[in-house]
This record gives sequence, structure tokens and C-alpha cells, in this order.
Amino acid sequence: QVQLVESGGGLVQAGGSLRLSCAASGRTLSSYIMAWFRQAPGKEREFVAACSWSGGTTYYADSVKGRFTISRDNAKNTVYLQMNSPKPEDTAVYYCAAKLSLREPMSGDKYAYWGQGTQVTVSS
Repeated sequence: QVQLVESGGGLVQAGGSLRLSCAASGRTLSSYIMAWFRQAPGKEREFVAACSWSGGTTYYADSVKGRFTISRDNAKNTVYLQMNSPKPEDTAVYYCAAKLSLREPMSGDKYAYWGQGTQVTVSS
């Protein structure tokens, strides 16, 4: 079992920056593919970013590419999402997720472990 706890959410102005963290416990993160998803009110959950076990391979949704960066520190069992130049449309609850297989990294249905989420609100 893997327990994931997100932190770092809050209110940020458009064009600013924010860093989300996802701390894992229960098992070492180095065996898992890690990802961030988000869900805005009235919308379906959507993929944001994912990274491989080493962090050397990353995947991004087109909507955040060039603005957000996913990274991981396996020694600290923590994954990060650096959000630069956020936009009001990035407002959502952000969830951290983990799974063992690298297949279909953008598919939320394939992730076995989820955090409880952290709210990010971007003001214009």
C-alpha cells in the first residue's frame, strides 16, 4: 500500500508560481510511476503530468506544457509539480497518483493509489 498526501495548494495570481508536493509513505516511491491529475468543478478529472521511475521521462498535457514541471526526489519519497505562469483555467483540485506500470501514463483509470487532493485557485 502507498499513502499519498498532497500539499502546497492555495491561492495564486495568474502569472505567478506555485509548487505542489506529494509525499508518499508505506513504500518507496522509486518503484512507481507518479502523476498529477486535476478536477475542476463540474468537469471530469484530467491528466496534468507524469514521470517515470527515475524522473527521466516525463509526460504533460498540452494545456500545461511549457508552464508546469513534474519532478521527483526518490530519496525524500516526494513528487513535485512546479506551476509557473498559472492561468485561471488551471483552478482545480490537484491529485497525486501512483502506479507500477509505465503503460498509459495519462490514463487515470490505470492508477492504483491516489491522494486526497489539494485545492489550487488562480486569480486573474
